[in-house]
Amino acid sequence: MKKAVLAIVSVIVIALVAVLIIWAPEIRTIRSLEQVGDNRYLYKMEYKAHYDLDDVIAQGIDENAKLLDYVVSKIVKGLPISLSKPADEDTTGFACTSFQARNAEGDGFLFGRNYDFFKNPSLVTVSRPKDAYASIALTDLSHLGYGLEKLPDSFVAKLSALAAIYAPVDGMNEKGLCVSIMALPKQPSQQSTGKPVVGTTIIMRLILDRCATLEEALELVKSFDIRHDVKAGSGYHYMIADASGACAVVEFDLFDGWKTMIVEKPENQDYMHVTNHLLSPKYYTEEPN
Repeated sequence: MKKAVLAIVSVIVIALVAVLIIWAPEIRTIRSLEQVGDNRYLYKMEYKAHYDLDDVIAQGIDENAKLLDYVVSKIVKGLPISLSKPADEDTTGFACTSFQARNAEGDGFLFGRNYDFFKNPSLVTVSRPKDAYASIALTDLSHLGYGLEKLPDSFVAKLSALAAIYAPVDGMNEKGLCVSIMALPKQPSQQSTGKPVVGTTIIMRLILDRCATLEEALELVKSFDIRHDVKAGSGYHYMIADASGACAVVEFDLFDGWKTMIVEKPENQDYMHVTNHLLSPKYYTEEPN
């Protein structure tokens, strides 16, 4: 009997050790996730696990639900764990804004942003990948199935947050390159030119990880077909700015095959701002909509 018990205990110990070794980076990441002060809307996390953007590109992930499925199959090692699916996005009352402006009180430029989905908790993720730029980025946790009634306040409840690395809504990397996203209701880009497909937020993670300048970011954007999640009920455009002061907004032409439109900050202008309307001269109007 003793031998049988020892054998069972040995198997359990070996299994636990294996789990700790295999899932150690994910466990450290989940343990780092915590609420910021008394703010139930704000959380922070140090992303310590491995992630593979080339693999995500190969999968052609263009929906939030698919992204969570990917987390289950790859990051959570294929275990049959059920994660919360994101609800359809409510774009009523939105008014997100981004701006870039020369620093009037010193060197360089300032990049500012507000995100007007007031009822959604947010997660600030710091990442330091080995072969890419370090960055800090914000994720809307409702995209990962969270809400004020379901917060990442236990180990199991935090599992979905592992997908946050792929789901930034804005961020800045160590080179000073900034990117943010603004909603354009009923204009989800569905580019289909035969290039590799990336989703709404994957393109932002690629920019943060791989680009140091606006020029590099625009070249990267043009190398993909960007598809927004139709189920989310919204399209988007992106503001990108670098440490030199270069700044542009990336948009997509609803009436011409979702062609990429780039609106760059004029050379003689010290600022640029964007809200939830197209800036492209083809569509821009000063008349309120």
